[in-house]
Amino acid sequence: MAARKKRRRRDIEQGYPRRQFIAKLRRLAECLEQGERFRIQVAGERISIPPTATINIEHERGSSEEEIEFQLKWSLGP
Repeated sequence: MAARKKRRRRDIEQGYPRRQFIAKLRRLAECLEQGERFRIQVAGERISIPPTATINIEHERGSSEEEIEFQLKWSLGP
């Protein structure tokens, strides 16, 4: 049995041009509708999101700005 590659902790934000962001959202929606794995590359790292990921929306409000985050969370397994 092959040892699982240890992954470093990571917390980044990656900006995208509007057209590219829209294309990524469309691909995500299609995968969700079809119950398929969603694959995306963020800041040079390829990420594969299982169809069983939990989906939520987070809203934050500060004194000078607001933020909406669309989140997908999943377990990395054993």
